[in-house]
Amino acid sequence: MAKESMKARELKRQKLVEKYAEKRAALKAAGDYEGLQKLPKNASPVRLHNRCKLTGRPKGYMRQFGISRVTFREMANFGLIPGVKKASW
Repeated sequence: MAKESMKARELKRQKLVEKYAEKRAALKAAGDYEGLQKLPKNASPVRLHNRCKLTGRPKGYMRQFGISRVTFREMANFGLIPGVKKASW
């Protein structure tokens, strides 16, 4: 389980990216790279990192479900994810 501060930091970055998205696009289209540098560092979408929505785990993230592989396996075994079942042949 990730620390709550790490989850909060990632949410804060996400909000900053959304806030400056239009301004960033306009500056980029105009070729104003000095203006881009004056924006906050965390306003860049490159600084975002995918984390599990439930545990905050940064590694083993599955984009399709938005959770980590460990959480996915637990939930799939308990039948909590619709349409997912263990393979057997």
